[in-house]
Amino acid sequence: MAREHDFDDFYQSTRHRVVTVLYALGGNMADAQDAAQEAYARAWQRWSKVGGYADPEAWVRTVARRIQLNRWRKLRNGLRAYRRHGVDPAVPPPSENATALVAALRQIPADQREAIVLHHMVDMSVAEVATHLGAPVGTIKSRLVRGRKALAELVGVHLKEESVHA
Repeated sequence: MAREHDFDDFYQSTRHRVVTVLYALGGNMADAQDAAQEAYARAWQRWSKVGGYADPEAWVRTVARRIQLNRWRKLRNGLRAYRRHGVDPAVPPPSENATALVAALRQIPADQREAIVLHHMVDMSVAEVATHLGAPVGTIKSRLVRGRKALAELVGVHLKEESVHA
């Protein structure tokens, strides 16, 4: 209980200064607040050690600044990669049939869904599906039969004439 009280007092008395310093260094209040919160969370996890430091606030500031810098580096590297590779090609939205199929797949048991997807969409043989799932071939065959029957009942009415290639 004393540990929590000590940390609460520390947090209340230092958070404004830490956020202000980070804001001044980075120029973005939201980033400053996020980095400070992450640093305080790390300080809380190590409070038995950090609380004994001569200046725990300096530790929090240092950690928060490193968090802030790492986020900037990730953004910078992402921007460089974007410039190097260009825009990702546009991906068309899924067809109505694909959407209906996925919705129906969600409604059948997971073991049947796995067997159906691996066999029909990944083009694995029944034996490969059995090996992949660690189940006997007969079990996979049974799951496929039950799964196909359940899917036929669920999607039969909803599918349009075009073929389904999810």
